[in-house]
Amino acid sequence: MLQCFYADLHIHTCLSPCGDLLMSPKRVVEKAVENNIDIIAICDHNSAENVQAAINVGADYKITILAGMEITSVEEAHILALFDNADAVLDLQKKVYENLAGENNEDVFGEQIIANEFDEVEGYNKRLLIGATALTIKTLTDEIHKRNGLAIAAHVDRQAFSIIGQLGFIPPDLELDALEISASINRSRAVERFPEINKFPLITSSDAHFLQDIGKVRTSFLLEEPTFNEMKKAFIVEDGRKVLMEEA
Repeated sequence: MLQCFYADLHIHTCLSPCGDLLMSPKRVVEKAVENNIDIIAICDHNSAENVQAAINVGADYKITILAGMEITSVEEAHILALFDNADAVLDLQKKVYENLAGENNEDVFGEQIIANEFDEVEGYNKRLLIGATALTIKTLTDEIHKRNGLAIAAHVDRQAFSIIGQLGFIPPDLELDALEISASINRSRAVERFPEINKFPLITSSDAHFLQDIGKVRTSFLLEEPTFNEMKKAFIVEDGRKVLMEEA
């Protein structure tokens, strides 16, 4: 039987240089559970090194943790890559790291903490995770699909770091699975401003960098169970599964 499940598909951890230091994988998952979110995706900037820890924490709760990453293309557009397992996103991470130059300056951008499921610091990522990769949007989308993932253009209504903000349009040959609208606008206003987005499945996510923002906005999905494969069906409206984006 199909039922409604709530998802927040864009959450950062303390690995992201702009993420609050309290955003450990353990605290992120526990806050999502507290806020009655059924599905979350861990999407740190250009890295997925805290994904497995979040998945490990999630095993003790009734919540689905998707393996994700927010990748910055060479055009400086943010693309969300979502997978049903950590192996797939870590394989994509290798490609990202090969195309990511620079070293992090903690005094300027902040610490990039790798944490385990017990709230312990395992280390620090020294790469410039806030930077842009040398990968085009088209290449990123292809690499995500090659690993059976979902490619979602992040916060398309924003002027900075969005596909529309950077390119001025969405390339017609780009096979995106969905578009994300930021927490600052609702669907009606977003479609009014950017009519071309209405032909894509639309989601809204918190893009949380602080614990109090997790689940601040969310997307409802009509699914049989809260799984990655069910979500993939929802994006193409298969077998009655669909996206039920809530108005802010």
